[in-house]
Amino acid sequence: MNTTVTVALAIGAVVVLLAAVALRLADRLGLPSLLLYLAIGVVLGESGLGVQFEDYSLAQTLGVAALLVILAEGGLTTRWADVRRAVGPGLTLATLGVVVSIGVTAGVTVALLGWSWGFALLVAAVISSTDAAAVFATLRRLPLPRRVAASLEAESGLNDAPVILLVVVLSDVLTDGATGPWWIVPLEVLAELAGGAAFGLAVGFGGAALLRRVALPLSGFYPLATLALCVLAFAGASLAHTSGFVAVYLCGLVLGNATLPHRTASIGFAEGMASLAQIGLFVMLGLLVSPSRLPEAVGPALLVGGALLLLARPLSVAASLAWFRFPMRQQVFMSWAGLRGAVPIVVATFPLTARVPGAQIVFDTVFVLVVVFTLVQGWSLPWVARRLGIAAPVAPREIQVEAAPLEELDAELMQMTVPEGSRLHGVYLPELRLPEDAAVVLIVRDGRAFVPDKNTRLMRGDQALLVSARRSRPEAERRLRAVSRAGRLASWRGESGRPDDTD
Repeated sequence: MNTTVTVALAIGAVVVLLAAVALRLADRLGLPSLLLYLAIGVVLGESGLGVQFEDYSLAQTLGVAALLVILAEGGLTTRWADVRRAVGPGLTLATLGVVVSIGVTAGVTVALLGWSWGFALLVAAVISSTDAAAVFATLRRLPLPRRVAASLEAESGLNDAPVILLVVVLSDVLTDGATGPWWIVPLEVLAELAGGAAFGLAVGFGGAALLRRVALPLSGFYPLATLALCVLAFAGASLAHTSGFVAVYLCGLVLGNATLPHRTASIGFAEGMASLAQIGLFVMLGLLVSPSRLPEAVGPALLVGGALLLLARPLSVAASLAWFRFPMRQQVFMSWAGLRGAVPIVVATFPLTARVPGAQIVFDTVFVLVVVFTLVQGWSLPWVARRLGIAAPVAPREIQVEAAPLEELDAELMQMTVPEGSRLHGVYLPELRLPEDAAVVLIVRDGRAFVPDKNTRLMRGDQALLVSARRSRPEAERRLRAVSRAGRLASWRGESGRPDDTD
C-alpha cells in the first residue's frame, strides 16, 4: 500500500481519537468543543508539527461538504412539533436579521477602522451567519423554551444560503467582476431560498415515500439511504442554481419527522457522521490558519466582533422578532446566543479563492473573532439563561431513549417473525421457556402493536420484539428455534436428550 496513504490514515485515526478525548474534556470544562478541534488543527499545522496545508479552494470544497452533513443532521434531529411555531422567526432572522446585521456592522467598521464600504460589507457578510454546528451542540444541552431554541436552530439552518450568495456577489464587486443593478441581488436571494425550499421538501417527501415502500436487503442501508437523500437534495438544488443548504436542511427535517423503517438507527448514523464532519472541518480550518499572522488581526477582530455582538446582533433580533411577540428577556438571550463557528471561517475562504484584495485579512480577522467570541458566548450562555430567568437548573430535560444494543443494561433487542409452517403458532408465551432474563415485550399483529401477557398466544405472521441479557441471548435463540421446529413439547424433549432442542 502507498506509504503516504497509510500515514494519512494513521494521522486521521489519531485525530479522531484525540477529538473524542477533547469532547469529553470540553464537556467537563464547559468549553465549546469546536475550539479544541481548532487547537488540534493548529498544533498539527505549520507552527506546530509542520503539516503544510494552504489549499483554500480544497478547504472551501471540503468545508461545504462538511456543512451539508451537519445541516442534514440538524434537520433529521429537529422535531416538527418544536420548529412549527419557529419557522416565521427563524426565516426572518435568516433574511431580515442578516441584512440588518451586515448594515450595522459595516457602518461601525467604516467609522472606526476607516475601511471602504465594499470591504466593510464583505467582512460583515462573512461573519453574519450563525453556525449550525455550534448552535445545535450548545443549545440542545440547555433547558430553554422550545420556541426560543427552535427559532435559533431554524435561523442557523437557513441563513447560510443568503450569506454565501451575498459574499460571492460582494467578492465579484471588489474584483470588478459583477454586472447588473444592485436590486437584482435581493431578488436572487429570495429566488434561491424559495427554489431550495421547494427542492428540499420535494426530495424529502418523495424519499420518505420511497423508503416506506422499498424493502432494502439490509437494515444498515436505511441510514445510508436517508443521508444520501439529503445529499441528493443539496446537489440537485445547487445544480438548479437554488440554495442547496436550505434544501438539505428541509429535506432532513421532513425525513427526520417521517415514519420510516429503522428511523432511530438512521438518526444515530447521521449524528455520528455530523460529529465526524465537525471534527474534520474544525481540524482542517485549524491547519489552514497561520498563527504568526493572527496577532495583527486581534484588534480588528475584537472591534468587529464587539460591534456585532453588542450592537448589530441585538438590533437584528429586535427588527426580526418585533412581529412575533417574543418577551424582551428571550430577545436578549437570542441576541447573545448568535453563535459563530465554522461557517464564517469557511465562508471567509470564498474571497480568498476569488482573489479579493485584502482577503487574507478577512480570513485572519474572522478566525480570531470566532475563537474569542465563541469562547465568551459558549461559556456564558447557561449563566445568561439563568440570569434572564428563561432557564432554570431544575427544568426538566428531554428523556433520551437509545436504540439497541442496550449497552448500559448489558442487554440486546431482538426481532422475531413467526413464519408460515412454524410450530410457534398457537404456543403460549410461558411455554417458550425462555431464560429468566429474557422476555417478549411487544407483538405486532395485523398492523396493531400490543404488550403481551402470560395468556398471549403467538400466531402466524406475528412480529415480536424480545429483550434479553447479552449472556442469555444464545440460549433464548436456541429455545425459539427448538419450539419453532418441535412445538411446545420441545422443552421436555430437549431435557430428555432428544436432538429437537439443538441447532
